[in-house]
Amino acid sequence: MKLLRYGATGLEKPGLLDGDGQVRDLSSHIDDVAGQALIPEVINKLRSLDVSTLPVVDGQPQQDFRLGACVGQIGKFICIGLNYADHAAEAGMDIPPEPVIFNKWTSAVVGPDDDVQIPRHSQKTDWEVELGVVIGKAGSYIEEQNAKDHIAGYCLINDVSEREFQIERAGTWDKGKGCDTFGPTGPWLVTPDEIDDVDNLAMWCEVDGTRYQNGNSSTMVYKIPFLISYCSRFMSLQPGDIISTGTPPGVGMGQKPPVYLKGGEVMKLGIERLGTQTQNVLGPKS
Repeated sequence: MKLLRYGATGLEKPGLLDGDGQVRDLSSHIDDVAGQALIPEVINKLRSLDVSTLPVVDGQPQQDFRLGACVGQIGKFICIGLNYADHAAEAGMDIPPEPVIFNKWTSAVVGPDDDVQIPRHSQKTDWEVELGVVIGKAGSYIEEQNAKDHIAGYCLINDVSEREFQIERAGTWDKGKGCDTFGPTGPWLVTPDEIDDVDNLAMWCEVDGTRYQNGNSSTMVYKIPFLISYCSRFMSLQPGDIISTGTPPGVGMGQKPPVYLKGGEVMKLGIERLGTQTQNVLGPKS
């Protein structure tokens, strides 16, 4: 099942993508793809619906109408750094002995095809295609062997990053990760039954038609069940929380010489079975 949110910013309605690629409205069953609508009992009820009886939304998603972030009212947007062995090598950094955790502020979240705005005074805005895990069942101190029971689904994320803010200034990575529009999320939340092997998904990112990232989730160092268990040691995980699990190599910082976004570019990215995103990059506000 592919769940989504469609409509104008702030007015999104819940929907699902049917087998013909059409959006079906879910407003009569859930208020939003968010929070308690993502717990296992509700997901199972949605899965049992006769999709053919749901209202069809006219047009093609991502062409004729906007999709919002596939999860609404996100409580926590947790990110994992240096979690791909080949990306750590590209960055010239050692694989961390434990997962690196940082946050994206939820004000960064936008739809999968919304514009990305370079922040004021930025010189090093970069891209990162990432696999996101959406929590469906709350928990803390989750055992690794039980972690899959807590997953509502998976989604595509562009972990847009300002490298000077992130790395070259004092403090944590968060200041370079959570700028407004730095969290395109979606197009859809894909439930686990649709993913045969989450540890073997092709991932890619292009800027102005040049493919910079061309990786695979197989090179992830800390796998998803461990990440869920690990994060739950330090915070309770709630329905609708997102864990973004790291990026493969090919980011702008890793090019020789580095390549950064200046404004006017088009980013396109995707993950096998999770859909694609397209973002126009806007230059810094004066």
